[in-house]
Amino acid sequence: MSGEPGYLVTDKVVKRFDDALAVDEVSLSIAQGEIFALLGSSGCGKSTLLRMLAGFEQPTSGRILLGGQDLAGLPPYVRPINMMFQSYALFPHLDVWENVAFGLKREGLPKDEISRRVGEMLDLVQLAELSRRKPHQLSGGQQQRVALARSLAKRPKLLLLDEPLGALDRKLREKTQFELVNIIERVGVTCVMVTHDQEEAMTMAHRLAVMSKGRVLQLGSPEEIYKHPVNRFVADFIGSVNLFEGTLRAERGDGDGRASRVTLDTAMGVIHAPQGAQASPGQPLAVAVRPEKIEIAKRAPPGVVDNVFTGRVCEIAYLGSYNTFIVQAPSGQRVKITGANSARQDLSDIAWDDQVFFWWPAEAGVLLRD
Repeated sequence: MSGEPGYLVTDKVVKRFDDALAVDEVSLSIAQGEIFALLGSSGCGKSTLLRMLAGFEQPTSGRILLGGQDLAGLPPYVRPINMMFQSYALFPHLDVWENVAFGLKREGLPKDEISRRVGEMLDLVQLAELSRRKPHQLSGGQQQRVALARSLAKRPKLLLLDEPLGALDRKLREKTQFELVNIIERVGVTCVMVTHDQEEAMTMAHRLAVMSKGRVLQLGSPEEIYKHPVNRFVADFIGSVNLFEGTLRAERGDGDGRASRVTLDTAMGVIHAPQGAQASPGQPLAVAVRPEKIEIAKRAPPGVVDNVFTGRVCEIAYLGSYNTFIVQAPSGQRVKITGANSARQDLSDIAWDDQVFFWWPAEAGVLLRD
């Protein structure tokens, strides 16, 4: 993102409920047209922050700016913002057309303008042919699109999505993720979504903020956060990860006086990793390695020196396009390894209780201090 102020800005926003600190000095800058996700487990403060954007809660301190306008004191119905709830909150006695038109009628728009906008929205979400059905006559995915059409009909400057796909089953949720993103991007509305589902956030958002205990731990693109987590919590929360705890033994220079690699002593053995967190010899650290970065075989890999270990296969899961292995090292550490079934090496000969070798290149690890 550029250094210019964002379209939506939260400036050191704090929210307290009595003695409980729900949101702790959150500062965000979100670009116009961006799809931004607040990601975290229950109680991390993401929904409270979303409610403050919508105007349902007021910050204890800090500012919220939209297009340069301070939203302080503006009630929800005055803000140029619409919020789509997980339950969709459709009116059961109204048909699809009337649900989408409801907010426009409340605004007192002319009938021809209402008809035009409702028609545009129903075309956008591909529900024009179902305009006279009631919500109970629709599938979950269709209800979700009606709720989205209703939210977009008033042409908000900001769209807020609260667990937008939480009511859908897994297969429909995966399909709807792409539909939702396509619709939002075609309209060009700025969007902030709240979810506890990491896959949903990484699929839909341009950028995301990982939250815990009211604070933003890391902010970046899904790829940045997945590949370069800043601490153990983020590494463990985003995707699957193996964390190897140890202490720093030494650093290895790259020829111009800078350390490029480090050596850690762990219960499993010596691990080599790229230089990351600044640390001193003897300091406790962790190396995070994604399961897909680790290779596995029944024979030692020829020519590989760094990060080669042995263990016993204690679990195997066949998941269609890839296999998952849980290997227990002599130290007791359980290591998760995933391998695509189209991989060069044949993994089909590995069985439960087999003694195997597993390894990964030093650059596949991420060094974590916190």
